[in-house]
Amino acid sequence: GKAFRWCGSLTSVTIPDSVTSIGDGAFWGCFSLTSIESGQGNAEYSSEDGILFNKNKTLLIQYPTGKNGDHYTIPESVTSIGYGAFAECSNLTSVTIPDSVTSIGVKAFFRCRSLTSVTIPDGVTRIEAKVFWNCSSLTSVTIPDSVTSIGELAFANTKLTEVTIPDSVTSIGAGAFEECSSLTSVVIP
Repeated sequence: GKAFRWCGSLTSVTIPDSVTSIGDGAFWGCFSLTSIESGQGNAEYSSEDGILFNKNKTLLIQYPTGKNGDHYTIPESVTSIGYGAFAECSNLTSVTIPDSVTSIGVKAFFRCRSLTSVTIPDGVTRIEAKVFWNCSSLTSVTIPDSVTSIGELAFANTKLTEVTIPDSVTSIGAGAFEECSSLTSVVIP
């Protein structure tokens, strides 16, 4: 992991067919990165519009931090959003997560400073640690009845004004809503 971490001037990456493993967080802090491309001959990875996926596009691995555009719709083939997949993507104000997604990795949307609202699909059972940590513009979240646990610092330092925690939730991690200074209403089962 961390192969290209904090390479602030890096604008594009082409992954050769010989690469079979890329560590978690390999592109974090690459604020100028607009495109990650994978050759069609690569056995493990694929790319679409500069976004890195596993070969069959069931795992979204990395959305480039510097990619232009304020909205992204995740393809229906995706079932998992990887560790830190959208971390530090400050251009995004909204991301549409399809119902096909059942897993959202740790720090998936960490410090997406412009993200204002998110709807978590019904198939997701765990909101992992630090998923929306430091999403300082996040004012609205919908947590479905399928969720059974909310990880530590999951929504810390956001602008959430109200939260309804469904009856299905049996575990809330330390600091899950820490420093949510705009929070005026919480419904706890």
